[in-house]
Amino acid sequence: MTSKTQGYIFALLAITIFSLQDAISKHLASTYPPIFVTMIRYWAFAGFTIILASKMRGGLKATARTKRPLLQVTRGVLLAVQVVLAITCFAVIGLARSQAIFSATPILIALLAMPILGERVGWRRWAAIGGGLFGVLLILKPEGGFFDVKLLLAIISCFNFAFYVIATRLVSRNDSSMTSFFYTGVVGGITMTLVGPFYWSWMAPGDWGWMALVCMTSISSHYFLIRAYDILDAAAVQPLTYLSLVYASIIGVTIYGETLSFNMVVGSAIVVAAGIFTVWREHVVGRRVTAAS
Repeated sequence: MTSKTQGYIFALLAITIFSLQDAISKHLASTYPPIFVTMIRYWAFAGFTIILASKMRGGLKATARTKRPLLQVTRGVLLAVQVVLAITCFAVIGLARSQAIFSATPILIALLAMPILGERVGWRRWAAIGGGLFGVLLILKPEGGFFDVKLLLAIISCFNFAFYVIATRLVSRNDSSMTSFFYTGVVGGITMTLVGPFYWSWMAPGDWGWMALVCMTSISSHYFLIRAYDILDAAAVQPLTYLSLVYASIIGVTIYGETLSFNMVVGSAIVVAAGIFTVWREHVVGRRVTAAS
């Protein structure tokens, strides 16, 4: 098996496990506060990152060394907030529709990269951005003539994650991926520990099993994703992440009784196509810049 094949297998494992994690999180969030669920999940995640960092060359001290401490802390907080928002969306909006809106994140990243990162966007990516936004409008189209205000939560979540990715790109100019991963887990764990106890809920004995499964999927999915990025470029991994929308639709319809409207299916297809093209163009332009420098 070639290393590239292994990379794709790791990516598929990560995406599949992430989808299972989302489904279980939706189940728990229907009974317990999403902040509480996120706190327990982050405790396991933070523990995993600390153990992993301690095994790296130079140990914890070397891994925690950063040239952009404020930006690293900001990243950690943004992702912790993102997890809470996403779990809330799964509970109140549904898996399928939430993931359909989340699929627009690469398009938002391309928009934000212009003023924040100073990246130039040509007419091809502008066309993809415009098409993707049209797809989002189809997904958000009011059913029964009334716009569902709850969908704004998914849009806020989309922007929040886009800012997280932009911050990650900025910090990657100075810090290693392992350092960023370490701060993601530790800062997120600390953030949720400061807030989560105010939402503490005593869980039913059977639900602790589901919570343990969420923690295990959180650890394993991030581990496989790290392995995938060790082998593959981000441009190769990103298109595969749209499988989350397929998984969410299948799980949402078969287990949670969600429905897929015509507008949502067509809008999702447009958003996914625009997102894949946007990521591909970023990769092509990036390679040209690297070759020219």
